[in-house]
Amino acid sequence: MNVARRLLLATLIAVLTGLAPSAQAAQPQPVEPRIVSIGGAVTEILFALGMGERVVAVDQTSRYPAAARALPDVGYARALSPEGVLSVAPTLILAMEGAGPPSTMEVLKQASVPVVIIPDGHDREAVLRKIAAVANAVGAQEKGRALAAEVSEDFAALDAMVKALPERPRAVFVLSASGGAAVVGGSDTSADAILKLAGLTNAMAQIKGFKPALDEAAMSAEPEAVVVMRGGGQVLDAATVFALPAFAGTPAARDKRLVSLPGSYLLGFGPRTPRAARDLAAALHPGAKLPELPPRPWSAEPDQ
Repeated sequence: MNVARRLLLATLIAVLTGLAPSAQAAQPQPVEPRIVSIGGAVTEILFALGMGERVVAVDQTSRYPAAARALPDVGYARALSPEGVLSVAPTLILAMEGAGPPSTMEVLKQASVPVVIIPDGHDREAVLRKIAAVANAVGAQEKGRALAAEVSEDFAALDAMVKALPERPRAVFVLSASGGAAVVGGSDTSADAILKLAGLTNAMAQIKGFKPALDEAAMSAEPEAVVVMRGGGQVLDAATVFALPAFAGTPAARDKRLVSLPGSYLLGFGPRTPRAARDLAAALHPGAKLPELPPRPWSAEPDQ
């Protein structure tokens, strides 16, 4: 081998040897997902699965835990803009069924970011489906099964408590009140579902959906209690609610029986739903002395 060829070979070896580490370093590295979470239950599930650090933005219904409220807000779940959602550079969008408007969801689905729709629902099976869907979307199936098992245990304990209750008080859920009219939760609503889970009778079950209550219909329903949300911006206290003509002459007004719970806790239908139903049942069955559900790390933080 002549000198020229030896020099060429040595140079080639040196070049290849020098490139080897760089070539290995240039291999694509796994990128942690940047998740936009749309829907309070979706967000709660993500944090309960230990995925909270990967959530980069949430919608306005995502109120729990406190770490979620500290994240950028992309708007109300049903009135999103594609620009707002995409502005945080997500690599994955998880949205509760019903998020919108449809035009926004269509734009998001056509973008280069995966969009996973999480099925909604307002019963035990629906909550477990949400957990499974979120866990599958983020590759946390084992943690999802563990979370679902804990939530199933909570639902079973709640069911046993409710079956032992001696009565089913008549209650009405008031969503809002303006201009002297109350919007109440009828059948086929999340409000109706949580009342039933808590062992209560929905006094406004004769109407369907969230609708204004006619004064005569509300008084004839004779609710023994009124249930409202807190934290939604509108203050619905006993003085405000029982001054409404629809409730002024009811047993609930006479006894001043009003229960207020955080909105996302009461109607979110996420992992903490059995706890919300238990708290509602305890408030309206004061003599029952219902036991607390087992402590869970994902529900330990006080709600706002």
